[in-house]
Parts: sequence; C-alpha cells; structure tokens
Amino acid sequence: MEKGLFEKTGKSLDHWIEVVKKSGHEKHKAIMDYLKSEHEFTHGFANFVALSVNKSAAIHTDDNELINNQYKGKESLIPIYEALDKFLKSLGDDIAITPKKDSVSYIRKNQFALVKPATKTRIDLGLKIKGQEPAGILENSGPFGAMCTHRIQLTELGQIDGELKKWVQLAYDKSV
Repeated sequence: MEKGLFEKTGKSLDHWIEVVKKSGHEKHKAIMDYLKSEHEFTHGFANFVALSVNKSAAIHTDDNELINNQYKGKESLIPIYEALDKFLKSLGDDIAITPKKDSVSYIRKNQFALVKPATKTRIDLGLKIKGQEPAGILENSGPFGAMCTHRIQLTELGQIDGELKKWVQLAYDKSV
C-alpha cells in the first residue's frame, strides 16, 4: 500500500503523515475527509494514511498475516481466494490491494471488488457496478451494504469462470 501511495502521489507516507499533523486533524474521519477534499485522495489511500497517523495496530500487521487470519478454520477456501486474487491483479497495474481484518479490497480510483470469506464453505465476492441489474450469478449486494452493489457467492474453484470474469471486468472498467 505504501508503494502504491508513492506511485499515485509522488510523495512518501512520511510526507503525508507530516502534512496531516500540520493540518491539525486528529480523528480518523477528519483526516480522511481532509485528504479526500484537499488532496484528492481515494478512500483507500486516505484510510491508509489516517491509520498510519494514528498508529493503528492494524496498519502494522503484515498483509499476509491479515489474510492468513481471515482463513483460519476456512483453509479449504484458500485456493478460491488465491485464484480470485491472481485474476483481480491481472486486470491492471493500477490496482491498490488493501487487506483488512475480515476482507481484501481491490481499488483503482474507487473500490471495485471485495473478497471476503463469508462462512467456512463460501467466499463472497463483492463488486461495485452501479446501475447494473442483478443477472445470472450476480446478486444484490446482500451483507455488503454500501461497500458493494452486487455479490457473487463462491463455494468451489470452478466457479471462477467466464461469467464471473465478465462481471469483475465490468466492475474494474467502471471504477475510474
């Protein structure tokens, strides 16, 4: 994430931490709002810097550790996650990947996909495709609420097929 921040802004994380400290903003939401409005940050990068400024424990957790913790007791889902991750990364080199406690976000200018182990036997792939009616495997967002407009439920590797890839590509294309 830190590398992506530098690539997008041309400035280091330390630079942005100083900018925020000088702004006087201390609360997470205020920092995010400031970075978005004054420096045109995306949500993901604003969140990353806000967490860094506040020295959140989550930001100091290794990305692999976050992902490994998501799949504890759900190890059978790891091949599905790895295949989704590989496909999502193949869409372009402009994607910021943000592992969190319970999911992994894929962001261009805006988040377009979210991968979450929903149960011991199912991964939910959340997509943001505004204006798209649910069709085929593409359902309403369900538990994702405003984070995503749609969801695809996956229980086996073979479900990462042409239809799924078509919907993911559309979400990616609309995320600029």
